[in-house]
Amino acid sequence: MLDDRGLFIVADGMGGHAAGEVASEMAVQIVARDIGSLRGLDDATSRERIAESIRGANRIIYERTLGEPDKRGMGTTVTTLVLLKGRFLIGHVGDSRAYLLRSGELLQLTKDHSYVQEQVDLGLLTPDEARVHPYSNVITRCVGANAEVAPDTYFGHLETGDVLLVASDGLTGMLEDESLRRILQGPGGPAEWVDRMIDDANRRGGLDNITAICVRIDEHDGKTGEYHVVK
Repeated sequence: MLDDRGLFIVADGMGGHAAGEVASEMAVQIVARDIGSLRGLDDATSRERIAESIRGANRIIYERTLGEPDKRGMGTTVTTLVLLKGRFLIGHVGDSRAYLLRSGELLQLTKDHSYVQEQVDLGLLTPDEARVHPYSNVITRCVGANAEVAPDTYFGHLETGDVLLVASDGLTGMLEDESLRRILQGPGGPAEWVDRMIDDANRRGGLDNITAICVRIDEHDGKTGEYHVVK
């Protein structure tokens, strides 16, 4: 998703096919509406605005699960990227991810809210073991499952030539970071990179739906030169 606010959102729903789609669509609409424009706001206010937009989506989705039995148990991940002048802001809940490619190095900007990530943090699993663990798709925090949720927020600066990737675990669960890095450094641009990543993920099994957004920064003030979104 992109508009004149430089706003991108990936929401990966869960709780049954229909209910998951409802939760993810609600989250995108509510977060986009409640963030508004962050231009001209200081960092603390911007951070609180993006966090409150996610908390607001959580409250509305949770209330809907209480009133509609067929929606009980639904929820969604939310990873929101906002491009500002010379910097970016991310709000995050769940196991969708945001990455930054800069000068050939791929950095995962967000941390998964998942069972296996908790085990990695405790030193009980290695990252490689976590990737193939039978509970690798179990998340510990999502939007809509409980009355309250605590989003993570991240700030960073932008440089000309940066590439940002926001994607659901349907992509990142199938391709290792090194594969993502090679594709994002390959020929073409965001459209070709996203298509190549999805093709590779499907060749490896394509076990889940994929949502991916790729953005290349062509100007240092945060304006995007090219972007591509695939759902």
